[in-house]
Amino acid sequence: MPAPGELVFEVPARGNPPLHLVDLDVDGRRAAMADLGLPAFRADQVSRHWFGRLDDDPSTWTDISPTDRETVGALLPPLLTPVRKLTCDDGSTVKFLWRLYDGSRVESVLMGYRDRITICVSSQAGCGMKCPFCATGQAGLTRNLSTAEIVEQVLAGSRMVRSGEFPGDRERVSNVVFMGMGEPLANYRALMGAIHRLVDPVPAGLGMSARGITVSTVGLVPRMRELADEGLPLRLAVSLHAPDDELRDTLVPINTRYRVAEVLDAAWFYAERTGRRISIEYALIKDVNDQRWRAELLANRLRGHLVHVNLIPLNPTPGSQWTASRPDDERAFVRVLEEAHVPVTVRDTRGREIDGACGQLAAAAP
Repeated sequence: MPAPGELVFEVPARGNPPLHLVDLDVDGRRAAMADLGLPAFRADQVSRHWFGRLDDDPSTWTDISPTDRETVGALLPPLLTPVRKLTCDDGSTVKFLWRLYDGSRVESVLMGYRDRITICVSSQAGCGMKCPFCATGQAGLTRNLSTAEIVEQVLAGSRMVRSGEFPGDRERVSNVVFMGMGEPLANYRALMGAIHRLVDPVPAGLGMSARGITVSTVGLVPRMRELADEGLPLRLAVSLHAPDDELRDTLVPINTRYRVAEVLDAAWFYAERTGRRISIEYALIKDVNDQRWRAELLANRLRGHLVHVNLIPLNPTPGSQWTASRPDDERAFVRVLEEAHVPVTVRDTRGREIDGACGQLAAAAP
């Protein structure tokens, strides 16, 4: 077990989730079908049902014989078992609590807006980054999620939308944010597998736009640079939370390894390679990081770059000693950035009353 306060990058030893069709790329699925004694074209047929029609009930797949459907079931093990579903915002925000095959629990949040439907997904069970204001970070890291466990969260949300249970007239999830439980870039291989399942065209994947996918990170610099070279126009969100190393060492302990300047240099490299604007996530904490001089320092670090600041009023978490900034201090912080011509908005906090907002996901038992 890690020592108290130690950052966890290596995943604790545990068994692997059962192999799922979604874990595999097109060639892998065809090879798996052959291993089951089935023709390779069955892989595309099953994938069109799974991704194209969002149909996870093999009994409805009439283009596949009953015997072959039963055989294919070996590649479709249940990965997410629903434990609880909470709603707020007149049903337009839904938080799911899932139990994984080994008893681990994760959460995802489906959010409907006027022009889009977004799902916030988890990439790890728990988190090893130890940010003290985040409920997930305080829970510690249990394990990485597999590619299929990540993608199935998106598919579950999409099936709910398609079924008509979710308000609005849209038929699919349009945006995915990797801002749930875990540090996505610490689970890089599964993350990239999941992204390809989301953006690759049917039957390889869901055929979503890469521009509708946001990957959040506390600042794993080598992985940020690697992501920039993937050739995908994803949006990168950097959880900065302090513009100075002294405070960020406390708020985001990974800062003791990758300093603010290094993190921002990697962010600018990402923006240059992809042409995408960087989102700087900054949780405003009363009397901790909301001083005018810190707003000025932040503005000086960001001015002139392809960037947008997303200020987040701190969401309450059990046992936290901190709270959100005063409204006057929040407005003053915004004003400093605006005067420096740094684009800034204050996040519309969704799901706070069901512990589904930023920093609140803890997968607590019902």
